[in-house]
Amino acid sequence: MVSVDKGVATGLVGDASHPFTQGVLCAKVNHYLDRVYHPDRVLHPLKRIGAKGEGRFVRVSWDEALADIASRWQDIIGEHGAEAILPYSSAGVQGLVQQASLDMRLFGSMGCSGLDRNICGAVASAGMSATIGTGTGIDPEQIIHSRYIVLWGTNTIVTNLHYWPYVREAQRRGAKVVVVDPIRTRTADAADWHLPIAPGQDATLALAMMHVMVRDGLVDLEYVNAHAVGYDALVERVKQFAPDQVASAVGLSAADIECFAREYATTTPSLLRPLIGIEHHRNGAMQFRTIACLPVLTGAWKHRGGGLARSTHMLHFAVLDMDAVLMPHVHRPDVRVLNMRDLGKDLCDHTLAPPIKSLIVYGANPLVSMPNQRRTAEGLAREDLFTVVHELFVTDTARYADYVLPATSQIEHLDLSPSWGHLYLAMNRPAIAPRGEAVSNTELFRRLAGALGRTEPWLFESDESMLRAALASGHPWLEGITYERLWEDGFARLRCPDDWRPFADGGFTTRSGKAELWSDALREQGLDPLPAPGDLPTGSGLRLISGKTLHFMNSGYSHIERHQRREGELFVEMHADDAGARGLAEGDDVRVWNALGDVSAVCRISERVRPGIAWMPFGGLTDARGRRQSVNTLTAEEPTDWGGGSGYYDAFVEVSPRAAPE
Repeated sequence: MVSVDKGVATGLVGDASHPFTQGVLCAKVNHYLDRVYHPDRVLHPLKRIGAKGEGRFVRVSWDEALADIASRWQDIIGEHGAEAILPYSSAGVQGLVQQASLDMRLFGSMGCSGLDRNICGAVASAGMSATIGTGTGIDPEQIIHSRYIVLWGTNTIVTNLHYWPYVREAQRRGAKVVVVDPIRTRTADAADWHLPIAPGQDATLALAMMHVMVRDGLVDLEYVNAHAVGYDALVERVKQFAPDQVASAVGLSAADIECFAREYATTTPSLLRPLIGIEHHRNGAMQFRTIACLPVLTGAWKHRGGGLARSTHMLHFAVLDMDAVLMPHVHRPDVRVLNMRDLGKDLCDHTLAPPIKSLIVYGANPLVSMPNQRRTAEGLAREDLFTVVHELFVTDTARYADYVLPATSQIEHLDLSPSWGHLYLAMNRPAIAPRGEAVSNTELFRRLAGALGRTEPWLFESDESMLRAALASGHPWLEGITYERLWEDGFARLRCPDDWRPFADGGFTTRSGKAELWSDALREQGLDPLPAPGDLPTGSGLRLISGKTLHFMNSGYSHIERHQRREGELFVEMHADDAGARGLAEGDDVRVWNALGDVSAVCRISERVRPGIAWMPFGGLTDARGRRQSVNTLTAEEPTDWGGGSGYYDAFVEVSPRAAPE
């Protein structure tokens, strides 16, 4: 909720009446107005006057910028075709129509290159779907009824703060909370038991758990026989994964694996909460596919608070009329689709036909968030690449732009906000007028459509009209949730039944209609039809893992002094054994490097990390020499097994003392 005085936002607080968030804001959003009123905010269109990467711009008018962009695009289309233009966006703008609506209509109807935006979440969804037919699970709020909770690859206190009270309430009611994570996070510290698994070995651990469950007769055979296929084949597979045989690879003792498997299988209801930490490995989809077999074998889906709880985003989008928003029928068919993970590679690929000749970036800062930062920078520096960035600030990516166009902040535009963490749909009402000449994403694409000479009414539809259309799907979970109600109340809970158990009686949305412990669909793709460890990376040095920190979660906040002060310099955290072997001490200025590049960092020595791991914060931070650096200098465009993601956590690095400058 935003307080406004004479058109100026003077305060921002959480809505205490919201049943899920209860008025609590995370450390990042707590000071969002710092971002809205920051002196470096882009308030007018800017045109590059310096070399790419210098970040030197001059103010121009909207008319001049739009006319030049349209002219350049028309020339590119005439010479190379529309596929030479790549729209590049992600979830920097959290909302239904600002994130994706008129842009999809415009670029889809032009025949521009499509973008596979599956860097986060899609791998998990693809893996789970191979087993149960969907990438989501139960209503997360049902965790209060759980009695054995496994937070798997998630630092809930930092990245899902509003969910933590529900976990605590379940603990108060008698639940045991187990964290499976290579890093001893704040969440692991607060749990009842932390299992510091070796990176990428989650599927192996799950298979070892299944071995114990099958061996000791802990499988709910009645549920499996009625609602699953492939059990006999799975039994043969898990014979290879006795705890004492895989303990070394998993990084846990055989006794801990045995105990974990028995506790999970014999405590009812049990709930798995796996999030994105698992999917950022090249075996990420198989890891999720394998973990999703566990609640099938235990029959946990039968019980209130049992099964698996992941993102709720898909539940929101399943009930909204997204075709009315995106209008897929106006998109040109058979255009090429490029993976957002491969931006650097694609920009530098001289054989790509047609080459990418123009890039428009909105809701994203790929130079920091995508792997292989140096190759991305090399591609962005191409003089023959015409780049447009729509942003609030001159980000790392925007420094390479030919035009930087001013974007609205979250409190300056209208939208609906589906949630990935709960079932409340929120109305994002504009609290203040856009500052300067900033425009929302939707208004930008209306202006671009006009500059390109387009006249179709569906390219100029209002935000309110699109939101009303999305809400008019007729889905029973939206009954009574109207535009007017959301405008008045601010939010509404999807009308999900209070005791919703999606697979209590089977009904899995797979091809067979059952949980597929054996998957013919995977076999047809040339993949292992059974759960498996997947393709595990090898390398020398330390396994690099990055993660979110409390006060600095996204590169879009990197310029805010408050966040920089709270997080300090870029650092690398490692175990004392690894530091000692390299002659490093706490506070040393070090070089973290591999074949892709190197970054400067401060050495931190900690028992939080396992031996063999180097942990660094995600996003762009300032190094010991005052330079902007990113951990993604050190990660490659490593594809996942399926699902389109990236194996961020499969990089290996060395850490050595940073030589003093001459």
